[in-house]
Amino acid sequence: MKRIALIGGLLAVTLAAHAQTTAGTASSPAKKELAARIVKLQQPGIDALARQLVEQPAMQIMQQAGMAIQQRVAAERRQAVAADIQADARKYAEEMNPLVRDKATQLAPGVLQPILEEKFTEDELKQIIAIIESPVNRKYQALGPEMQRALGEKVVAEVKPTIEPKLKALAQTVGGRLQPPASAPASGSSK
Repeated sequence: MKRIALIGGLLAVTLAAHAQTTAGTASSPAKKELAARIVKLQQPGIDALARQLVEQPAMQIMQQAGMAIQQRVAAERRQAVAADIQADARKYAEEMNPLVRDKATQLAPGVLQPILEEKFTEDELKQIIAIIESPVNRKYQALGPEMQRALGEKVVAEVKPTIEPKLKALAQTVGGRLQPPASAPASGSSK
């Protein structure tokens, strides 16, 4: 009997502690609203994630197809086959991007809001919103593509003399490996 009473007592203490913990982590309506607002402000990132989820596997398939084209398709048909595959991949992306973007947008609040509510205080959520909505931040974010392009152009210009000969050598090596093996000398030939 004492053992049952002890287990019951421990269970009651555990349930009470859990109730206090759960009550302490419950979000206020204001905190829920702030977290929802942050999720809405992150829509461009959600859209980019969806696009990446669609395009990354398509790019991998296109890379594999590119290698297969070199091995399996006659030289005079390679360009046409490659163009057809690119058109297929483009069609896939055009069909799938809206579907995945809409699903990501639908799921984002249920996934992201609880994380934001758990990890940040109400004051911290307000600070995050202030940063995201800051005119300076928006100006900086708008410059992202221009800065990436400028850096990319500079890097290409600087490394092109070093990389180009190595890339040509790699292409020749790969091309050589894709050639059918030279026929071996006939066996049993007399000297």
